[in-house]
Amino acid sequence: MTLTGSSTIHPRIVLATCCLSLLLVMMDVTVVNVVLPSIRADMHGGFSTLQWVVDAYTLMVASLMLLVGSLADRFGRRRMFLMGIGLFCSGSALCAMARSVDILIMARAVQGIGGSMLNPVALSILTNVYVEPRSRAQAIGIWGATSGVALALGPVVGGILVHWVGWQAVFWVNVPIGLIAILLTLRFIPESRGGRARGIDAPGQLLAIVALVMITSGLIEAHNYGWTSPTISGFLGFGLLAVMGFVMVEQRAATPLIDLRFFRAWPFSGAIVTAVLAFAIFSAFLFLNTLYLQDVRGLPALQAGLCTLPFACGSMVCAPLSGRLTGRYGARLPLLMSAAGFGLSALLLTGLAAHTPLWWLLLSYGLCGCGFGLCNAPITNSAVSGMPRSQAGVAAAIASSSRQVGALLGIALGGALSAGSVRAGGVQWSEFPQATHVVWWCMAVAAAGIAGLGLVSTGVRARRSARQVAALLDS
Repeated sequence: MTLTGSSTIHPRIVLATCCLSLLLVMMDVTVVNVVLPSIRADMHGGFSTLQWVVDAYTLMVASLMLLVGSLADRFGRRRMFLMGIGLFCSGSALCAMARSVDILIMARAVQGIGGSMLNPVALSILTNVYVEPRSRAQAIGIWGATSGVALALGPVVGGILVHWVGWQAVFWVNVPIGLIAILLTLRFIPESRGGRARGIDAPGQLLAIVALVMITSGLIEAHNYGWTSPTISGFLGFGLLAVMGFVMVEQRAATPLIDLRFFRAWPFSGAIVTAVLAFAIFSAFLFLNTLYLQDVRGLPALQAGLCTLPFACGSMVCAPLSGRLTGRYGARLPLLMSAAGFGLSALLLTGLAAHTPLWWLLLSYGLCGCGFGLCNAPITNSAVSGMPRSQAGVAAAIASSSRQVGALLGIALGGALSAGSVRAGGVQWSEFPQATHVVWWCMAVAAAGIAGLGLVSTGVRARRSARQVAALLDS
């Protein structure tokens, strides 16, 4: 690893700059949910349009996050970080100025490309600036807490901005914050590169993008074309072929995008599947509930955002608790508690109606927030558990990417499963609560899956498999 640039490094300012960039990226994942009804009313978009406004961003982040880490090691982390902030701010400005849904979706994709450069690169910058293990752990803890706070507060901030200014404000606000981050980066963050840059797995990266795009397109557009239409069959079939091709390519690549040997370790495999399930629950839960609060119950954006405060509070309270529980007892207990929070919150909504008592909704939102806050620490811990130190960063990066894949699929599946309320003339909002019941039941099943994975991936045989994989990777 090489460092160049500023002769005097100010670690706290570097940490603040990285946290600022993370605040932008992670808040944008959720802040858009609460302004979707305003965007739909302004641009007259359909239900699938709302899904694409969210998923165009997440698709780019999920597809490119692993590639960006390798590019940053090769060409310079500060350079990649600055490029990411620039693209993110440019995409934000284009979103705010968009006058059609097609332009808005393309601008969201530009945002996502920039966002993919910030999360993994910021973590690499921190690990190179904070070289002492204890201070590094504290810095990464603060950085991770920023992510949880940003995700949880996104709907609240979005509600406030759309109420006082308009939906464009949730994008404009990114620009001055991003400019501040650029100035701080130029002044205080040193350039660094990896000691030995990993090769670029172009075929694997291309197949990963094709698979995610095709499967997401098939799920989102199914209620427009019909599940049996040749278009949807083509999307899903081509996506599955791309997945199979990805597995074959990764088995033969000299420097694979994802080393498939990692999945022989039960804790790692459990962490990846858990991350996909947990973030699918999280993203679908927020997407459907923000639409329900505004379009079914008729709440203004500000009140709808404030209704998600129990989710934010539950997440912020339980996230540090999860870290302490994971450190003391391992991943099993917080995963089981997370599954309980997710499962109970979903079960409370299986009878959702237009006039469900508000206190019932708030209880469900709080429980979901607790489940979300409890899941992140054990996911990361399980992903790197037993891995050689040289591979721990790659394992954590794959876990981060799987979170984004889960968020991507959650929006697509949530919309596909609730498509019973979609007609040729648009969404029949009176039917929307009933149409979402199947989604809540699926979330309850996914929560049970998280509990099962928590038990299986933390046992004696699971730890033995992790040691065997560690020995294999070190050989």
